[in-house]
Amino acid sequence: GQRTSNNIQILTTILLSYPITTYQGTMSSQSSAPEGTKLTITLPDDFHHHFRDGPATANVLEHATQQFGRAIAMPNLRPPVTTTEMALEYRQRILSSLPKDLPHGSFEPLMTLYLTDNTSPDEIKKAFATGHIKACKYYPAGATTNSDAGVTDVKKTYPALRAMEEIGMVLCIHSEVSTPGIDIFDREPVFIEEIIKPLVKDMPKLKIVMEHISTKDAVDYVMTAPDNVKASITCHHLLYNRNALLVGGIKPHFYCLPILKRETHREALLRAATSGSNKFFLGTDSAPHAVEAKEAACGCAGAYTAHCAVQLYAEAFESMGALDKLEAFCSFHGADHYQLPRNKQKITLEKKSWIVPKRYSFGISQLVPIRAGESVAWSIVPN
Repeated sequence: GQRTSNNIQILTTILLSYPITTYQGTMSSQSSAPEGTKLTITLPDDFHHHFRDGPATANVLEHATQQFGRAIAMPNLRPPVTTTEMALEYRQRILSSLPKDLPHGSFEPLMTLYLTDNTSPDEIKKAFATGHIKACKYYPAGATTNSDAGVTDVKKTYPALRAMEEIGMVLCIHSEVSTPGIDIFDREPVFIEEIIKPLVKDMPKLKIVMEHISTKDAVDYVMTAPDNVKASITCHHLLYNRNALLVGGIKPHFYCLPILKRETHREALLRAATSGSNKFFLGTDSAPHAVEAKEAACGCAGAYTAHCAVQLYAEAFESMGALDKLEAFCSFHGADHYQLPRNKQKITLEKKSWIVPKRYSFGISQLVPIRAGESVAWSIVPN
């Protein structure tokens, strides 16, 4: 009715009144590398990737294998990957979907279990013993795509988490509450206070990754948390704030969870990522959805960046005059936290712009990537 319309107008006015500017790849002359600049770094890993399942997996892998040697495979399939057998079967499906010619000679999917209220300590130990299942993923029930079977009460997972703490298995956390009534822009800070801080106190040796952090609150917490608590950061949270999603009309391909925040949070993420601290590392959360699932009355959450993630991270680090810190963020900090050997292969970036296609194939459909039809400042070139 009229009251609803007035409320929407008021909300829109409030959102657009904040003095926020969206970074679109334009950098100051003080921090911009000359065209043709080349940067060779150790082959990165992605510690948060959505490969999906079925025919579309091959399309995703065509992009992921161009710039990563390994990637953590998210388990939020339908049905979710809740057992060791399901994870190993999914791993085999990913391997069978790999391109015949791998640009770096190999690619390893690092598997995860989908944590539920009923995950047992025995299942945890069985999964970790395979050598292929590196982590468990904590989704608060209802927090994001395919998370309905997630955790309803963290205390119900304590037996499983204590087993993980004992054997050194990593816990990956979607660090947002899904409690009705909590504002979507406040879900991460509330999760830190209600879930993370008590959990870290109760299990001081549990290796934790707060995934895809999106707020200054999370940056500040991770910086002061014990060394077993680290965080991944996406390239889209480094490059964009909520104006990219909201200004000039709803842009569904920028809709992701955690949702893009205001500029002060983006700036805090940039400072953290480029600080050189080993508390922060690459995790793209590249999440493909068919175009018809994004451009809908109730569109899916997820931004697709697998086609140019490392190049976008290079843009972000260049904007801060911190290209010398890019390699450690992309290639060292995450591998070290997961106790994996650093990759031996190299990858070379060149300051040479290119235009992203407006769409990519995605199984029987198509998807719209981040920067569709727009330029990316850096390219991956032969070593």
